[in-house]
Order: sequence, then structure tokens, then C-alpha cells
Amino acid sequence: MKQILWFRRDLRIEDSALLENAQGEVFPIFIFDIDILDSLPFDDKRVNFIYQSVIDLKQKLLKMNLDLAIFYGKPKEIFKNLKKFGFDEVLCSVDFDFYSKKRDDEIDKIIPLRQFIDSFILNPANHLKNDGTPYKVFTPFYKSLDLLTNSNNIEQRSISKNMVLFHYDYTDVPTLESMGFKLVNLPKILTNGVKELLEKIPMKLSTYKENRDYFYKDATSNLSVFLRFGIISPVMVFNYVRNLKDSDFFIRELFWREFYNYILFHFPNSEFNNFNNIDISWNENEDDFIRWCEGNTGVPIIDAAMRHLNRTGFMHNRLRMIVASFLTKNLFIDWKKGEKYFALKLLDYEASSNIGSWQWGASTGADAAPYFRVFNPYTQSKKFDEKGIFIKSVIKELKDVDSRLFHIENGVQSNLFISYPKAMVDISISRKRAIEKFKEAKNETV
Repeated sequence: MKQILWFRRDLRIEDSALLENAQGEVFPIFIFDIDILDSLPFDDKRVNFIYQSVIDLKQKLLKMNLDLAIFYGKPKEIFKNLKKFGFDEVLCSVDFDFYSKKRDDEIDKIIPLRQFIDSFILNPANHLKNDGTPYKVFTPFYKSLDLLTNSNNIEQRSISKNMVLFHYDYTDVPTLESMGFKLVNLPKILTNGVKELLEKIPMKLSTYKENRDYFYKDATSNLSVFLRFGIISPVMVFNYVRNLKDSDFFIRELFWREFYNYILFHFPNSEFNNFNNIDISWNENEDDFIRWCEGNTGVPIIDAAMRHLNRTGFMHNRLRMIVASFLTKNLFIDWKKGEKYFALKLLDYEASSNIGSWQWGASTGADAAPYFRVFNPYTQSKKFDEKGIFIKSVIKELKDVDSRLFHIENGVQSNLFISYPKAMVDISISRKRAIEKFKEAKNETV
């Protein structure tokens, strides 16, 4: 047996499907995919994080008497070149977004692929309702998993003892610069590593359900980037947290990620179309969209969230819901534009979760927010950041403003000593307009 072990978003040796199923002569590889990288800015933090994680994986494999060949190019061309070595199969994890499926279909025609569910806990094909159809609502989906979610432990994958390293020159490693990127400083949360983040979870669990929505607090696990690129597996997170006190709600939240992957698997068209097939005439004003992207809407919490995203690559989940509601309901701009922008900016961007969350916020998706439920950004900022701690930390020119003004429509603009743009839209009027347009699209009586 001669296998290629194609690491992708599973950059670890623990709980690894590739290393468990490896047999015979193995060739571990990672590919920096030109088709993906060409669309990214030269200072992309994700590429820096992935690059360092790949180098770390290479060092860990070396300690196991293995190694990692690192390529830069088009996967199809790379596998065509590797075919001459007579490999029997390629082992890799599976993703269900359109690009990944198209790429893998092409590779499978060159060297057969054997794929594994390695980035998620569940195989979405195996969890259906009694009538054989997939779930579309999270709560019954989650309840159907009681035996799993209430278990004390999910078995982790072991490492095969029946493998030897394929002879190859593993020393030729592309640099960031040779791939068109520059070295940038990563946020401390990424450089400290996953172990330190795990160790902080026990002290957060007792207040997690309440505090997770307060975006100025450090109340969440901060594991999303590490899960996204497989530095840690969701099974490892589950096993670590499951036996801690007050872990139930955290476990439930972990399975929202599973649910959105499940939805993308069963409903692949939801990547590009409204899940509920509603036909909406969105606002096509590009200037409106650009102001949202840049954080110049005149609504302090929206502007702070977007500027923070642009600067750091991070956005708290509560803020994601607020800015998504503002874009799709108050500005009435297509969720697909917001999803695409997040794909460009978010360090933890994951197609299934991002698509699912945007469709939720736009009231077009599975188990979505009702179209008449529109987040009021001023109410949200008052409830979850009453003192304006987050807003002031991001928008420095507002650091001396009375925080009460942040939670009043055009309140900041009433301060004569502050130059701040007027809010783009009236919240009440734009909310009413959105509801009317959704009613029209649904053929309901306006």
C-alpha cells in the first residue's frame, strides 16, 4: 500500500483520521492552493497562521519519524505530477462547499480519494428524521443526538503503527514571500496556542450562558480559528469540556457548528441561494455596501464591529448577528454580499457556519430568525455594552463621549465637538420597509 496523506484543515497529529488509517508507505503533504490564495491580500493573517501551523505540523511529524512535503500550486497539477510515483490512494478529510467538492472530484480522477469526516463530530449523512429526511431546525436536530451529547467521552482516533515514510526531498519549503505574502504580527490569542485557551475554559463555564453575549468581555472559548484549521478537533474539545461542571450549554453551542455543516451537506444549493427559495429584490446601492464594509454607517456599534473586523480579523458572534441584521434588514442588502465580505476578512471563516449564520440573520435560511425580528443596533449596544467599552476601544475619537449617546439614534451626532457621520438609515423606518418587502416576497398581505 502506498498512500498520500493530504493534510488540509486537519493540521494536527492527535485524533487524526489520516494518521489512524495510514498503512504502508505514506507521503504526508500540504498544499498552499493558488486557486484560493490568489484572491487574498498580501498581508492576510490567515495565511500567516496557516503557514506557522503547517510548519508546526511538520515538526511534530518529524518527531514521529515522518515528515511533511509542502507544495505551492494548483492541486490538480500537483497530483498529476505525483501520479508517476504509483500511489494507490489519497487520504484526506472532506468538506461540503462547492469549491472543495469540485476540487476533490478532479483529484479523485487522478488518484483515488478516501475521505473522512475529520473536521466535525457528525457524519451528516447518518442523522435523519424518522421519515428519512434531514432536520431543518436546530432544536430537534440537537435533541436527536442526546445519546451522543450526554456521553462522557467520544472515542478519539489513534495513530497507526503500520506506516513508513515515502522517500522524498522534504527540505524544499516555500516561504511566505515566495507565495506573494508578507510576514505579519498575529494577535496574541493565536500565538499563545490552543492549550492555553483550553485551560481558561473551566473558569468561564459557570457564567458562559449569560456572558457569551457581552462582546466586551473575554467570555467565550476563542477556539474558533483553531477548530477551523484543525489545530484541535471538535471531538477533543467535546471530551475536554464534557466532564467539567456547567458544560451543557457550551456543548450545545459546539453543535451549532455541526448543524450548519449538516445543512450545507444536505442542501448544497444554500451556498448560493436563499434556503427558503424566497425571491427578494435587494438594495443594489454599492455605496451603501461600502459604507457598511468600512464601518462608516453612523451607527456606533455597527461601525466599531466592522472596523474591528477589518483591523483584526475577529468579530464576536453577537456582533455578527447585529451587523448582519443591519445589512440585510435596515440596508436591505443581499446576505451573499455580506457573506463574501466575511469570507475575505474573518480569521475563522468556515463556509458552512458563515453561510448558515448569514442566512439565519437574513431570515432566508434553515431555522432562521423570523423576518419581522429585526435587531435594533442601539438596543443591542445598550444591552451588551452599556458603558461603551468595546465601542470606545475601537473608535478612538469617541473615547470621551458619554456612552449613553451610543445607544440613541444619532446621539453621538448631537455632540457638537465630535465629527461623526449621520446614521445612514432611520432604524424604525428601515425596519418597517424590510418587513413590508418580506411580506411582498412571501405574497402575504401587507
